[in-house]
Amino acid sequence: MSAVLLEINRLNKTFESAKGSVHALRHIDLHVNEGEFITVIGPSGCGKSTLLRIVAGLDTGYDGSVKLQGRTVDGPGIDKGFIFQEPRLFPWLTVEKNIAADLSLKDPEIRRKVAELIELVKLQGFEKSYPRELSGGMAQRVAIARALLRQPKVLLLDEPFGALDAFTRAHMQEVLIDIWQKNRTTMIFVTHDIDEAIYLGNRIVILKPRPGEIREIVPVDLPFPRKKSSISFQEMRFKVLNAFEKVDELELVDSSGI
Repeated sequence: MSAVLLEINRLNKTFESAKGSVHALRHIDLHVNEGEFITVIGPSGCGKSTLLRIVAGLDTGYDGSVKLQGRTVDGPGIDKGFIFQEPRLFPWLTVEKNIAADLSLKDPEIRRKVAELIELVKLQGFEKSYPRELSGGMAQRVAIARALLRQPKVLLLDEPFGALDAFTRAHMQEVLIDIWQKNRTTMIFVTHDIDEAIYLGNRIVILKPRPGEIREIVPVDLPFPRKKSSISFQEMRFKVLNAFEKVDELELVDSSGI
C-alpha cells in the first residue's frame, strides 16, 4: 500500500470582490497516495483550477488544511510542478535550455538529466529547436520535461491538452501515460473531457457546480493500455456519466428551492 502524499482536509475557498463573495470550494476532503494518477472533472466554474492552484501553493487564502508529505503547503516550490494549458516556454531559448531554465547545461549532471527527459518525452533531434519551430504538442512536452527536471513530488496539470487538436491530444495522452508509468510521479490532472479522465486516471474526482464540492470519487480499475472502444471502457464511461447526471439533478433541486 502506497503512503499518503497529499492530504486535503475540509478545504474551503471564498473569493471576495466589490460585487460580494463567491464561494468557490466547499468541504473538500481528498487524500492522494504516492504514485497515483488522479483526474478531476466537473462543470465549468466548479473550482477545478482553483483547487489545483491551492495545492500548488499559488493561492494560500483558504480555510482548511493542505499538506504535502505532512508539511503544510504555504507557497510554491520545486516539490510541486505545474503545467498550464499553454506551454509558457521562453521563445529565445532552445528546447534543451527551456527544460534546464535557470539551471546550467554546463553542469554534466544537469545535461545528462535534460538528455534523459528529452528521450522520455520523445523529442530527440529537437534539442536545438526554438519554440516557434515546434507544434503545440511538442511545446507542451517541453513544458512537462521542464517540470519533471526538478523532480516534483506531485505534478499538477491544468487542462494541458485543451488547446490541442483531437489527434495530437490522443497522442499526448499516450505520452503522459508513458511518462507516468516510467517515473511514477504523482499526478493530478484537471480536464473537461470524460474520456480523457477515464483514459488517464486511477481515480476520477467529480466536482459539483459552485460551490465546488466532491460529488463522487470513482476508482478506475482498467488495465493499461486502455482502449476507448472496449466494452469495459464504455461501462466506466456510463458510470461516470451517471454520476454527472446526479450532479445535474441536484442542481435542479437546489435551483427550484425544494
